[in-house]
Amino acid sequence: MTLNLFYFLSFVAIFSALLVVFSRNPVYSVLYLIITFFAIAGHYILLNAQFLAAVHVIVYAGAIMVLFLYVIMLLNLNTETEPHKSSVLKIAATICAGLLMIVLVGSFKGADVLVQRSVEGAPVGLVKNLGIVLFKDFLFPFEMASVLLLAAMVGAVMLGKSEARTEPTNSKVP
Repeated sequence: MTLNLFYFLSFVAIFSALLVVFSRNPVYSVLYLIITFFAIAGHYILLNAQFLAAVHVIVYAGAIMVLFLYVIMLLNLNTETEPHKSSVLKIAATICAGLLMIVLVGSFKGADVLVQRSVEGAPVGLVKNLGIVLFKDFLFPFEMASVLLLAAMVGAVMLGKSEARTEPTNSKVP
């Protein structure tokens, strides 16, 4: 049963990812990408990583895809205004994508042994185990990431803040 569900989710993820790439309408591409994200969340659930599945759906399929849809609709992409790419660039992109696929297939060749070994050891995706590992083994990098995000947030607020006027404002009109 689990193996059939894995194959079904894999088929849905790969098929919708191909539709993302080959779809001519950018809004449809984003919608297909949401389907891909839900299929990947299903894989997380199969790996007993419920917390990662929930975070994946909330962050990626929720927030990031809404942002993508907003940007696409804001840009109002038209095929008439889009510059056409030369065939040399298309061939180079195809070669690069093929090389990336070869590297990914080579790196995932022994991944099934690693997944099987990690699943047999302990419950992998439970929130309690994730918290123990995060706050025991990775406490310093976690805190450094939070300080970095805080500094980036303060910098974004300072950049977005308009310059203060130096001239005094009077409420009286002459």
